[in-house]
Amino acid sequence: MFIIFGILVVICIVMSLKTLFFTSKLKYRQVSFDNFLFLSFTYTNIMIGFGLLYMILDIIGFPIALDHGHVLTGHYIERLLTYMYLSAVTLFSVGFGDVVPIGIARLLAVIESLLGYTIPATFMVKSLLDTGKK
Repeated sequence: MFIIFGILVVICIVMSLKTLFFTSKLKYRQVSFDNFLFLSFTYTNIMIGFGLLYMILDIIGFPIALDHGHVLTGHYIERLLTYMYLSAVTLFSVGFGDVVPIGIARLLAVIESLLGYTIPATFMVKSLLDTGKK
């Protein structure tokens, strides 16, 4: 059940990235409220998706994160919020160090941080290329 849910989360993340890379619906101005909302929703979708992937791996039994040096424990909602926090900090490349990924979550964190670095560049290049077409 959780594996199917994880696959659905990955599909949502991929579809969000697909709209970023292959959409032609961006406004032709580089700075617009619509483009800001589009980028915000893309980041939010990826952040929530990776947070859910961390939680699914935790439920399956993988150790995912250390919180101030201790393995993350507590109620599901508390752990989910911590995983969302870890996802946000990783995606936006802040990396405070209070929650640290371990095990397989390190690979997910690398993929997420790579996306966090490439999304703004992709968005700007796509906006400039779309502006040049007009």
